[in-house]
Amino acid sequence: MPPSPGKLPTNNPVQLYALGDSTIVLQFGDAISQEIHRTIQAVGAYLKEHPFPGFLEQVPAFTTLTVYYNSWLASQAGRLDPYAEVASQLQELLNQVQVPADSAASPIVEIPVCYGGSFGPDLEWVARHTGLMPEQVIGLHTAPEYLVYMIGFAPGFPYLGGMDEQLAAPRKDQPRAEVPAGSVGIAGKQTGIYSLPTPGGWQLIGRTPRRLFTPEAASPSLLQAGQRLRFVPITEQEYYQLQEHES
Repeated sequence: MPPSPGKLPTNNPVQLYALGDSTIVLQFGDAISQEIHRTIQAVGAYLKEHPFPGFLEQVPAFTTLTVYYNSWLASQAGRLDPYAEVASQLQELLNQVQVPADSAASPIVEIPVCYGGSFGPDLEWVARHTGLMPEQVIGLHTAPEYLVYMIGFAPGFPYLGGMDEQLAAPRKDQPRAEVPAGSVGIAGKQTGIYSLPTPGGWQLIGRTPRRLFTPEAASPSLLQAGQRLRFVPITEQEYYQLQEHES
């Protein structure tokens, strides 16, 4: 059953631990789940609206929320133990957070993808590995509504939940030295999108012309944790048309 609004899940009590001398980690569990994701989102939103003295930044992940703070401000100019003070503030915050029973509905971000060919050089391999036809791989990959669990690895890179397990495929034995930005890949039971040209070992099945990370923009990352998206297949001609529009 999902948690009732106004209560944190009780089956996995939140654990706090230090990560260096100005960082604290809130551990909400040890398994990827939408329940834990909703809790992390709720705690993060509440912390943003009710920051404690010295709060700097927060980084959500699959099962954790990492909080960065200014030790001098958090310790009230050196009069208190900064970790103990921040831990106390966060424990109080956890008592105030209301966790929704379900994620709030938000617009679905559509990500156009040109599958196969030079854009998805591993599509044929994934098809053989899974015992499917390439068209079936594309169909299964574009069918779900995906949840952005976290942004990581590189700025703007989304880790997505919701992929059909029939598409699960191992990482490449030899990672590529550079994967083009926009490449859509599969690694294990996950799928994601390379936001920048980086080394990588995911199986590449397609590429999107959309820019996932734009440093000069007010909000550099196209996607944020908690958003939902859907992949939409496009032709090579449509890819280049959209790419021109993006540039």
